[in-house]
Amino acid sequence: MKISLIKGDITEIEVDAIVNAANSSLMGGGGVDGAIHRKGGPQILDDCMEIRQTCGECPPGQAVITRAGDLPAQKVIHTVGPIWQGGQLNEAETLANCYQNAIRLALEHGLYRIAFPNISTGVYRFPKKKAAVIAIEAVNEFEGHPDLEEVIFVCFDEENYGLYKELLL
Repeated sequence: MKISLIKGDITEIEVDAIVNAANSSLMGGGGVDGAIHRKGGPQILDDCMEIRQTCGECPPGQAVITRAGDLPAQKVIHTVGPIWQGGQLNEAETLANCYQNAIRLALEHGLYRIAFPNISTGVYRFPKKKAAVIAIEAVNEFEGHPDLEEVIFVCFDEENYGLYKELLL
């Protein structure tokens, strides 16, 4: 498995699956979630609505998959990160579950190149350096998996990019 780092817009990455830092409602929102829904078009929202009708909301740490609409990826994996509340409510474990469950779901669907945003570091206020360490450790748990070809961390902002660059060296 190759781990790559890109500073850019996750909605422009050509991979098997991009991961969306979604909210529990799956109905779109701000940040990366809003960007994915806007650029991907109504197909993503239609799929999310169907998931909501059959399964309800998506709990933090879990992941669901939809079509990618107009995005260059084949699929979108939506995962709900934890809201940072000081670190005493299993936020770190929940964040690790986001990455691991997204990878498991991708592999179940034959998707071997996956791009991740910086989950929970925006409006959910997870400390960026802690989040980066957790993300890299969670992904490294899949080292040696025969099917997982590449995981790409896509950082929209310079601060996250610098943190990941430092940790991945």
